[in-house]
Amino acid sequence: MNAEKSPLKKPTERYQVKQATVTMFGINIHPMGMSQTLDVVHECITSKQSLHVGMLNAAKVVNMKRNPALGEDVTSSNLILADGCAVVLASKILKKKLPERVAGIDLMHGILERGNTKGYRVYCLGATEEVSEEIERQINKHYPGVIIAGRQNGYFSEDQQQQVAENIVKANADVLFVAITSPKKEQFMAKWGDVMRVPVVHGVGGSFDVFAGKVKRAPLIWQKMGMEWLYRVLQEPGRLWKRYLITNTLFIGMLIKELVKPIKSS
Repeated sequence: MNAEKSPLKKPTERYQVKQATVTMFGINIHPMGMSQTLDVVHECITSKQSLHVGMLNAAKVVNMKRNPALGEDVTSSNLILADGCAVVLASKILKKKLPERVAGIDLMHGILERGNTKGYRVYCLGATEEVSEEIERQINKHYPGVIIAGRQNGYFSEDQQQQVAENIVKANADVLFVAITSPKKEQFMAKWGDVMRVPVVHGVGGSFDVFAGKVKRAPLIWQKMGMEWLYRVLQEPGRLWKRYLITNTLFIGMLIKELVKPIKSS
């Protein structure tokens, strides 16, 4: 059964982000920092409005152009943030000036930190069963005020998606963290977001692996230098070097095209 024919209840009202967007690479991005984003998240939880958070880094920009379906899924989010330093740097070069990077993992921890005092109900979807179990332990340890409404590993088939969505509805969560790789993460969020009826849906990618201690995050100095991607490559060179070489090169090419657009149109 597809999402349109699902017997689940109607979704909550879609939140209208008041912050004006800036347009880069044909994508409307919200120039918001962490504090403002967390305020919007809390407003949606308390008002029971629907907020889908889309995270944008250089690789995502490139892959959205390669895969129009992914582009549609990402742009269906009503809040799109700069998750990558390369996107923030590109905004400065293009005189768009996004205020700061809002990394997906940092936003996840920010939501958990605020939820620790507000009693947010959180559902964790994705990663392996081992990592999922560890995430539950880590949240209980570091954010005891957060209520884990439920969890589900990311290893389910397309035929099982509706059952997963129904389980999430029954959990009555305030926040859904989706730790599935792209483009499956965006596809799932776009297809089932309206029927899951969770106020805040945030695709966190590989953040569960980092939080669970399976993958080491780059030191803060690497993050500030915008070299977190290189730190990841050094950890898994065989798997990641070619991906980042290609996507970074293509992103630079896309940035050059954005720079020459005003010249061509003048």
